[in-house]
Order: sequence, then structure tokens, then C-alpha cells
Amino acid sequence: MIHDSHVNLSHGGGGRAMRALIEDVFLTAFGTSRADALEDNATLPLADLARHGDRLAFTTDSYVVDPLFFPGADIGALAVAGTVNDLAVGGARPLVLSCAMVIEEGLAVDTLRRIAASMRAMADRADVVIATGDTKVVERGAADKLFINTAGIGIIPEGIVLSAANARPGDVVVASGALGEHGVAILIARNQLALEADVPSDCQPLHRLVAAMLASCPAIRCLRDATRGGIATVLNEFAVASGVGIRIRERDLPIHEPVRGACEILGLDPLYLANEGKLIAVVPAADADRVLAAMRAEPAGAEAAIIGEIAPDPPGMVVMETVFGGERIVDMLVGEQLPRIC
Repeated sequence: MIHDSHVNLSHGGGGRAMRALIEDVFLTAFGTSRADALEDNATLPLADLARHGDRLAFTTDSYVVDPLFFPGADIGALAVAGTVNDLAVGGARPLVLSCAMVIEEGLAVDTLRRIAASMRAMADRADVVIATGDTKVVERGAADKLFINTAGIGIIPEGIVLSAANARPGDVVVASGALGEHGVAILIARNQLALEADVPSDCQPLHRLVAAMLASCPAIRCLRDATRGGIATVLNEFAVASGVGIRIRERDLPIHEPVRGACEILGLDPLYLANEGKLIAVVPAADADRVLAAMRAEPAGAEAAIIGEIAPDPPGMVVMETVFGGERIVDMLVGEQLPRIC
């Protein structure tokens, strides 16, 4: 049992204090009761993995969001959902995560407990297990409270081939729901935006939405979750990788009014705002209605909408038809609209 109220350097020293922190905070929160819970690795039966498909998907991501807690989620929920979604949009069924914590000396233990509990809750939502991890403690000023790295393993079913290079002229572009909510939620949490409206982060796992989409149409061309850089960056990646043009319509973009208003006030473009629970798909036109219906039947895709089409030209570019009837080029994000967003 840990008796300290705040993390200190001894909690990263490899001795009794570190073991107490890991057992009391992380093993308790993550529900890890296996005999190998404190080994240097987790063992995964290959037969269990092979039951789900024929290819292994593996990803990793680090989370440095400021502040740690924001409307609708926190760094812990974000770390789990973000890694789960990176697996899901590759067509994989997410199964197992690792979790590495870099903790700044002085962080309240109760804050760490709250974040660990949030990670467990999101892992349960995402149907994954946090199976292994690591804990490091650094001196005051060497980090900003807490950094989290999560890696994930999933299995891709046979016959599913998703790639940014698969888009073809005539395909349609689908967004899974309202855009820009995570970015605005972070702004509100930083007190950089005085809004009466409640704009929670859209942080959520997308594995069930993706599974429903692929069940309705295994021939989906491209999937990507629109995190840093927003949908503009995702669409540009598709256009460049596939050598096609992408044309979207501003009037069809699902953007809620509080997000639109925030962007107007601050001069931000919602196409570049981060999302943590939205994806962009490229779907064969003949299958679009079926995929859209499958998406709208899932809570994470209730507001799904077709926002554009794939065209033969201009190759490698994204063009948006504005609400005024003109056109503008939607380029890839240069620099950073909002730092420390995820």
C-alpha cells in the first residue's frame, strides 16, 4: 500500500516504493491479477491471436496533452482510445495494450489513481486488456506532470486490406461524425476560450464502428482517424498516396455550432482541428449507402455523412466547394494550430 500523497523520485527507483506504486495504483486499477503481472513482459498465447485473423497489427503512440483533464475525457482515456483507434482503422480487432508512464516528481497520487481508473474504464469500453507496462519518475521540471506511451496489438481478419493508396476515382468520402470537438474542448480546458456552450471531447473507441463498416463492405478502400492535423491532413494523405484528387463540400461537413463559433472567434479552421473519436473513410460509390446505414446504427457513427468524392484530378490535391459556390485548395497543415493537443 502506498502511503505518500505525491509521487517522489523513490517511486521510480526500482525498490519497495516503486513496487507499492505499481501494485496499489496500476495493478489495482487495471485489474491485473495474472501470475506474470510483475514480469518484464506479458505472454500472449499465439493460438488465441490466430483465431481472429491472419495478420498482426502493432502500433504505438505517446500522449502529452495539456491539461491532463479536459471536458469529456483525460490523458488516460485518450491514451487508450487513441491506440485502439490506430489499430481499428487498419482493420484490426484491438486486443492488448501496453502502458508506460513518465511521471514528474510531485504529481499527486490521487491524480494518478484517477487517470489509471479512467484508462481501465476506456479499456473496458474498447474490449482490450492493458497487459504490461513501465513506470519512470523524473525530477521536477523534467516533464509536465505526466506523459503516457501506449502500444497496442490487434489482429486483422483475412481479406481486409486498407491503405491510404487504395482510393479510386468515383469513390465517395465519408466522415463518421461532427468534427473539431476535441480541439475546442482542449481550448476550453486551457481557459483560452470563454464559451458558455458545453463542448466535450469526442474521445471514444472506434473499433465497433469499424467492425460494423467492414461487415457491411469488406471492400472499403481507406480508413484513418482524424487526430492531429484534422481531416484536412487525412484527406491530403489519401490524395497523395493514391495519386487522385479529392473534392469535398463545405455544406456537407458535420460541424456543430459551438465548434463553428469557436473557430470564427479565433480564426481557426475546423478542417485542421484534432478529433479523437472520428474517422474518414473512402468507400466504393456502389456501397456507400450500405456503409452509411451501418455507421449510423452505431453510436460512434450516428452523425456520419458523405462529404465528397474522389476525382481523377487534380492529382494529390484536396479541393473544397465553399458555401458561397467557389472553390479553395485545402492543403496539409503547416506548423501547429494548437500545441500539446494529444
